Amino acid sequence: MKKFMEEFKAFALKGNVMDMAIGVIIGGAFAAITGSLVSDVITPILAVLFKSPNTDALNITLRAASEGSEAVVLGLGTFVGTVINFLVIALVLFSVIKAMNKASEVAEKLAKKQKEEEAAAAPAEPSAEEKLLTEIRDLLKEQNK
Repeated sequence: MKKFMEEFKAFALKGNVMDMAIGVIIGGAFAAITGSLVSDVITPILAVLFKSPNTDALNITLRAASEGSEAVVLGLGTFVGTVINFLVIALVLFSVIKAMNKASEVAEKLAKKQKEEEAAAAPAEPSAEEKLLTEIRDLLKEQNK
């Protein structure tokens, strides 16, 4: 049991698990923001466009409620709100991923430029001919002594 708990602790405290947990929490908060945007801003605008007091009036009643059964209603207003919510989330995620990719490209270009500058700053190694000529020169100096 002790080994199991140690393995679980190692797993739970890994960076990937913590990053995922933070992502889920932020995702939940973001869902609340987009839900509010759709229900409190976009839905009233749609209600005005469709000349309806609210989007619930955009629902279609297929069968009215009777004594023994409930009404059968197509919830078009709710569906439209959910689709808009999805589109807002997809647009924001697309924008975030696009910005991250752009930042990654810029970072790669900077790293490449830095490597090129370092390579240019480093003195070029002498060619094989230069090395050979240097050895000959050194040998001639020794003989003349």
